Amino acid sequence: MPLPSVRARGLPRDAVHHPLFARWYARMSVGAETRMGMAHVRERLLAGLSGRVIEVGAGNGLNFSHYPGTVSEVVAIEPERVLRRLAVDAAQHAQVPVDVAPGTAEALPVKSEAFDAAVVSLVLCSVRDVPRALAELRRVLRPGGQVRFFEHGRGGGRVMTFTQRALDRTLWPPLSGGCHLSREPVAALRDAGFALGPYRRLMMPENGPALPSSYCVLGTAWRPS
Repeated sequence: MPLPSVRARGLPRDAVHHPLFARWYARMSVGAETRMGMAHVRERLLAGLSGRVIEVGAGNGLNFSHYPGTVSEVVAIEPERVLRRLAVDAAQHAQVPVDVAPGTAEALPVKSEAFDAAVVSLVLCSVRDVPRALAELRRVLRPGGQVRFFEHGRGGGRVMTFTQRALDRTLWPPLSGGCHLSREPVAALRDAGFALGPYRRLMMPENGPALPSSYCVLGTAWRPS
């Protein structure tokens, strides 16, 4: 049964539909939990959270098992039908209450100032309108609420950034569910009015070859009081 904070806003149930990519991502992401150390990253991303949390772009729900017991409830928004179905299954095995709902980052189907924290994990690369999505994130957070983020984006030298931009203009988004390689999540959060807390840049995989998607950042930001 949906949590009281979830409300419809006239959105189609499948505003995002990438079934082939979703199935590939679901298989790849499970393997990356151990092979690329993603499970450890998720633990660091979510450690210390408490209260009511909204997770935007929950994918197949791999974060759910890492939420600490201090979290009272999670509202997980996922627009893609295949991934949302997998997230519903994952929610049934979580140690904290998780409600999975359809919706997009640019029009979150929840009330304003309803959450103590928000989580975005490999999401800002694929939203259609980053400023609008981050404005929505500010809207649904209470003053002083925090954002935990783990995102990939622009990085490397001139050759790599040229490659990222070239891929963004051609093959990468249609093949990767709308993902973009050269966005700058830290700058986007700052431009959206969030106060940046500690963050660190890391490579994924840590010890593997540097790929266009390897340049990641893990950190915290706050909605100003």
